[in-house]
Amino acid sequence: MALSIGIVGLPNVGKSTMFNALTKNSVLAANYPFATIEPNVGVVPLPDERLNRLAEIFGSEKILPATVSFVDIAGIVRGASEGEGLGNKFLANIRESDAICQVVRAFVDDDVTHVDGTIDPASDMETIDTELVLADLQTLESAVPRLEKEVKGKKTDKDVLDTALAAREVLEAGDTLFAKGEAAGVDMGIAAGLGLLTTKPFLYVFNVDEDQLTDTDFQDRMQALVEPAEAIFLNAKLESEVAELDDEEARELLEAVGIDEPGLDQLARKGFNTLGLQTYLTAGPKESRAWTIHRGDKAPRAAGVIHTDFERGFIKAEIVSFEDLDTLGSMAKAKEAGRVRMEGKEYVMADGDVVDFRFNV
Repeated sequence: MALSIGIVGLPNVGKSTMFNALTKNSVLAANYPFATIEPNVGVVPLPDERLNRLAEIFGSEKILPATVSFVDIAGIVRGASEGEGLGNKFLANIRESDAICQVVRAFVDDDVTHVDGTIDPASDMETIDTELVLADLQTLESAVPRLEKEVKGKKTDKDVLDTALAAREVLEAGDTLFAKGEAAGVDMGIAAGLGLLTTKPFLYVFNVDEDQLTDTDFQDRMQALVEPAEAIFLNAKLESEVAELDDEEARELLEAVGIDEPGLDQLARKGFNTLGLQTYLTAGPKESRAWTIHRGDKAPRAAGVIHTDFERGFIKAEIVSFEDLDTLGSMAKAKEAGRVRMEGKEYVMADGDVVDFRFNV
């Protein structure tokens, strides 16, 4: 399932450093604006301890986790919506992303210049949000007159025009549609169909100093600023170091700064959730694997992720929850305990279902 999260931010906030650690790739990270010009794409495994346990139960040779795609997009500056800096390229790359991950600088480093000369996370977020809001207003400036004509000519449903007008009100107030659109009665599906960037889900990564990694007051203030989006707090330099270590050394380094999980693991997991995704699991001697589906998908659609024939010829799905399988230790014991069930075409998949599909083509 090729869904991607675009990583955006002002120049020199640590986007490329974070991306390097995230993907363990060697992307240019330089202390000047627009060091990133072409978007770099990285496919990142989703941390999932359940797969290790399944591999143990089934004696699997391989473990194949779900993945999240991240795109490192050029730094944005004021005026991007008018084409300033690399604004046109920036906006085009965001249009191709399914969600927006905004990296915000909170760390202090005199050797790394801030594009606006001062460290102010709230101001930085406002700069980027404003450029995205202005881009959406430009889109509506041409869309609304066209929609008015089409509604008069009965070529377009009036709901589309009403959505465009409601969206314009939210944007003119300076808010993104993701944050305030639904509460204002905007049909987010229709608004997304109009190509409005701020309908995309947002999440925020604060690139912080090490002492801020355990500063709950600071983190609570920043989370309040970005509601209803998720906030992740990490130190990009520390994440770069952790990415180069083995598991035991990484754990020791994280413990030394008072955290129990790499920020990048949180980012992959919360990014996955922001995209509205979940996983189901399959396991056997060859592999234990996580498969990516949308929340709310029914069993035949989930089967189709493995192969279209599975969906076309779907008969039923043999399902056990991971928790039951983990507790009981084998499929045989799960069946004895009555924890394995057969589900049909209307079954809505749950995260962590361990599945064997039955099909006939």
